[in-house]
Amino acid sequence: MSRLLFEKHSQNRASWLPELDGSEKEALKKIPQELLRKKEPSLPSLSELDVVRHFTGLSQKNFCVDANFYPLGSCTMKYNPKALDSIAASTAFSQIHPYQDEGDVQGALRVLYETQELLSEITGMDEFTLQPAAGAHGEFCGLLMASAYHRANKQKKTQVLIPDSAHGTNPASAALCGYEVVQVLTNAKGHVDVNDLKKKLSDRTACLMMTNPNTLGLFEEEILEIAQAVHRAGGLLYYDGANMNALVGICRPGDMGFDIVHINLHKTFAVPHGSGGPGSGPVGVKKELIPFLPRPRILKESGRFTFEKNAPRSIGKLRSYYGNFGAIIRSYAYIKALGKEGLSAVSENAILNANYLKARLKKMFDVSHEGFCMHEFVLSARTQKKKGVKALDIAKRLLDFGVYAPTIYFPLIVEEALMVEPTETESKETLDAFVKILEDIEKEIDQDPQKVLDAPHTTPVFRIDEVQAARHPNLRFRSS
Repeated sequence: MSRLLFEKHSQNRASWLPELDGSEKEALKKIPQELLRKKEPSLPSLSELDVVRHFTGLSQKNFCVDANFYPLGSCTMKYNPKALDSIAASTAFSQIHPYQDEGDVQGALRVLYETQELLSEITGMDEFTLQPAAGAHGEFCGLLMASAYHRANKQKKTQVLIPDSAHGTNPASAALCGYEVVQVLTNAKGHVDVNDLKKKLSDRTACLMMTNPNTLGLFEEEILEIAQAVHRAGGLLYYDGANMNALVGICRPGDMGFDIVHINLHKTFAVPHGSGGPGSGPVGVKKELIPFLPRPRILKESGRFTFEKNAPRSIGKLRSYYGNFGAIIRSYAYIKALGKEGLSAVSENAILNANYLKARLKKMFDVSHEGFCMHEFVLSARTQKKKGVKALDIAKRLLDFGVYAPTIYFPLIVEEALMVEPTETESKETLDAFVKILEDIEKEIDQDPQKVLDAPHTTPVFRIDEVQAARHPNLRFRSS
């Protein structure tokens, strides 16, 4: 196990930093005694080289898409072209300030405006806001607009309907906006149960939140009937865009009947993400909801770009400035570089990779639902569980083979779930290597299950008590 920096100590304190000179020592004497330490801080005594090596070593232990296969289902952790980083880092973008006059930042405003137009075309919506910082923030934005829309129409709506396979942020966002959450069941095919939905629709329904394809990796084939039913009840249809990587250039949520859409730029449109950011969750709406978009909106007037001055029905400002600008620039460049045919190929290859992996892995694992999937699929380790090894154990063992663990135990409706999303950027050779690793783990389950149960063996931190870690997290190092 790797030692913490605070646990390391060197007898050789070699450093290029000079000792304090006379004037600096005199300056120290002027500091009031009550502000001075009574004893030296408990800091490690290390040279600069030791410190550099320590943190470089830690960075090399990280699991990241640049170094490892990252089959993280429902999160689309795909490779992000480094050329996009260079564009975003250009001083033309990185050295401007949000408070500059509109006339000084016409290029930046053009990027934002055209990104809104591109996303509208890709999703079939009429207008977009780029303000939301990520997907859950986009959900919050969309539900605030839905609430404002219903109030403007003098309709009292108190419920949001959400499938039982939905992302956990959906019910959380609905509750945060003051709505009662009503769960809609999944049928035997893995789709929204339309009969159950119709029973639960009422004049209290504000909206139905859906992911399509859903978290089982299946396209909701009855989406048009679902949209009609929701609209007849006076509700809106909200699209959770976490799985948009399966649809870009193939079909559009707006054409399916969705009224509000959020897109995760940090998943679908090649923005690096993880460890809390940087995210971006733009939200698009149909024309009836445009007045309620967050302000300020970027408008184009007489060939110039400006901010909307008057928006009395807007839900207001969601965050500082105009979105995560660095993320938006990357996505803008990605979309412009690929074009419609390139974006279609992204989704087509993501679907191909997922179906290839599913076909190979179903020989070892149960699958949640038979047939073709979209960009991701859900396996079940219930057979392995009967042998004493759970999905968690398999996920931990994968780390020893240099593969980041897929999403496990989600969606909750699948026992011992392993959700796998290979994305379009992985080669067949990488996918075959992943299958071989799982075959090796399957042999271990039969021949030496304890090796899997004790995994991981090669990471800086070995198997932890996850219940205790959640209930009593130890987040601070204390020297003895």
